[in-house]
Amino acid sequence: MPSQPSGAEADGPEDRLRRFATIWSRAIFPVTATSLTRAEFEGHLLPLARVLCDALHARPFDTAPAQRTGAALVEAHCTDPDALGRSLGVVDSYLVLYCGAESDLPAEELRARCSRLQHAMAAGYAQALRERTRTEQEAIAQSALSARSAAELALHATESRFRAIFDGAAVGIGIADLDGNVLEVNETLTRMFGGMEGQVRSRNVSEWVHPEDGPHVWKLYEELVRGEREHYRVEKPYYRGDGTVLWTNLTVSLLRDAEGNPQYQLALLEDTTERRLLHLRLRYEATHDALTGLPNRTLFFERLEKALAPGENTRFGLCYLDLDGFKVINDSLGHSAGDRLLVEVADRLQSCVTGPHEMVARLGGDEFVALTTGADGRRDVTELADRMLGALAAPLRIEGRELTVRGSVGVVEGPAGERTPAEVLRSADITMYRAKSAGGNRFELADPEADARAITRHGLTTALPAALERGEFFIEYQPLVHLGDGSVHGAEALVRWCHPQHGVLGPDRFIPLAEDTGLIVPLGRWVLQEAVRQARFWRSRHADGGPLRINVNLSPTQLHHPRLVADTVDVLERSGLEPGALCLEVTESALIGADEDLLKPLRQLAEMGVDIALDDFGTGYSNLANLRRLPVSVLKLDRSFTRGMQQHPVDPVDLKIVEGIVSLAHSLELAVTVEGVETGAQARRLRDLGCDTAQGWYYARPGAPDRIHTLLLADAV
Repeated sequence: MPSQPSGAEADGPEDRLRRFATIWSRAIFPVTATSLTRAEFEGHLLPLARVLCDALHARPFDTAPAQRTGAALVEAHCTDPDALGRSLGVVDSYLVLYCGAESDLPAEELRARCSRLQHAMAAGYAQALRERTRTEQEAIAQSALSARSAAELALHATESRFRAIFDGAAVGIGIADLDGNVLEVNETLTRMFGGMEGQVRSRNVSEWVHPEDGPHVWKLYEELVRGEREHYRVEKPYYRGDGTVLWTNLTVSLLRDAEGNPQYQLALLEDTTERRLLHLRLRYEATHDALTGLPNRTLFFERLEKALAPGENTRFGLCYLDLDGFKVINDSLGHSAGDRLLVEVADRLQSCVTGPHEMVARLGGDEFVALTTGADGRRDVTELADRMLGALAAPLRIEGRELTVRGSVGVVEGPAGERTPAEVLRSADITMYRAKSAGGNRFELADPEADARAITRHGLTTALPAALERGEFFIEYQPLVHLGDGSVHGAEALVRWCHPQHGVLGPDRFIPLAEDTGLIVPLGRWVLQEAVRQARFWRSRHADGGPLRINVNLSPTQLHHPRLVADTVDVLERSGLEPGALCLEVTESALIGADEDLLKPLRQLAEMGVDIALDDFGTGYSNLANLRRLPVSVLKLDRSFTRGMQQHPVDPVDLKIVEGIVSLAHSLELAVTVEGVETGAQARRLRDLGCDTAQGWYYARPGAPDRIHTLLLADAV
């Protein structure tokens, strides 16, 4: 068959129609008995091509023009056995290509119409041959006896041509009467059913029922044999003689007699078995994990959506499992060993999911999920989680090594129809991380309140960067009071977040999040800038009694940041505040086991004159001897010591501990600050023990910077 001409897409509709007619004439002219030249023959085919083109686009769609086109081929003496086959081939390959470009119909509809036009064309061709034969027979009967012999020869030739077309077609063709009895089948159809013609010809159409037949298939058949429709097209499976399944695209057309009464049914069958098997294989690969063979995320979500669809008293259970320490195995043994481990884990999980309504899937990485539907309450799904953890209990042997595998499981259970798949999976994921945080190798049940806290935490984490840009942070200042005379010695800068939805948040709500995301560095620099700027303002407005020092907290991440010293120097120089007016507070836990590389920036700052305070002293493994090597000038006792001063009588052990710490600090020339002072009795005891400064609600709550200079001891809370 000729190939598509170059540049066909750029031609107009009439040009494309002429190209189609050219291809058609080249295909069948060599087998046509005509006295026309090829160019004249092409001119004869052009109107027929236009008829097919118009029929392709017609609304409503009608195949009668195609039937007349088939008859016109017979009238044009295109009666050679190859003429119809080649014509049908040209229509199949080029009609939609050259005549469908301007259509607004979907491509699938155009192909379906093209197929039906081919069937109608073949039916018209066959009927025209029969009518021509009948006409020849009548002519023979009226002619002289001497011409009878020639007429019989012509009839035989006509029938031979029709038989050649019928038998040589590339698709299976069968003819049956209206009762469904198979009258004729071609060789192609016989091969499709296994090659035994007797088993096909002797059967009735009604015997070819298959369990996967759609409910509409036999309804369409009944309408056709009653004459209520001219044709129908469906995808239909059949059983071959050996029990295997043959899938076909089936087109059935109704053949009528000369008076228009239904007479026969003509079936064209295209074998689509290999295409369907390929589709099923591609579907499997798209819905299953290539490494483990388990259902993947796509198939799991399909099943989860069905499980969560509203139903009468239906419930579901979901177990979300993540392997503990899998990254260590990948890093130490390599990804090849990690893959083999995942395959073994998948096999074990598959073996423990045994219920008829249970499935296990791999979501990716070392994350697996088990789903059970129709669960009978929480007991079923917790038993499933126990089975999953039990399946991992026995050690695995990978590359000659015995590995112990542990997992953390988040369990979600509940009625269908209340939550979306995304909400259920999010809850399971959050719960799994709670199990992992609790030590792993266990399962936890979903808790709506814990989910809400995790979701809020995630929301705050994602909102942090924009909050800094929008200026949602502000600083409150809590005075540091000299215990000897009650004067304000300084103030500690405490950052707050004015969140649009959650209101004012304290640092305990967002500082850990800022640490995790790395935002603590720009946030800490902003706090330092604002606090130093405020301290400089105080000193310029209240030179006679302004705070002598501003305390700013340093997080562990800031302590490790390479620009800590440079940023601090830059902030001090830009504000004009002397280094001695700044105190940086570092928690004791951040300096446990600190080496010289970590202490070097603190030493540089201390040498500049910046005070370094050891915050929360007494909460870690306090190594008093270690104080000699730390560049600190202030110890801030944790509030736990202050709470001990509230008891009556005061525990003498607590008094001795505080007294000893103060004595040691003073011997090392370190000042002592106490946090959490809430009563006058506490303040007096701490003063008597020799503590230098204090802060707490007894003096003032953290507040706006303008309150610092109106503070009096009478204002104590």
